[in-house]
Amino acid sequence: MNIQFKKGALELCILALLNKQDRYGYELVQQVSKHIEISEGSVYPLLRRLTKEEYFTTYLQESTEGPPRKYYRLTDKGRENLHQLIKEWEEFTEGVNQIIKGGVSDE
Repeated sequence: MNIQFKKGALELCILALLNKQDRYGYELVQQVSKHIEISEGSVYPLLRRLTKEEYFTTYLQESTEGPPRKYYRLTDKGRENLHQLIKEWEEFTEGVNQIIKGGVSDE
């Protein structure tokens, strides 16, 4: 899949997953990877940026499988951004689908 498609959709996917429940970084990577082929290295810089933009808060939680895990929780600001991104995504994909279904023309 085209890397630019993935980059554009990754933020939306991460926000949507966190809208359902708090998750830690590797868990987010696993969930997204079930549907879209991504590298782990593409998720963590995005998480740092979105945390800095106050779309998430973070907290540590003890783990039975090693060191404490950093969990991400969506903020109200993040939820508002998610709703805006969903609206933009739907408008964008609708437009692209109309073009595709209309076929390619030289006009």
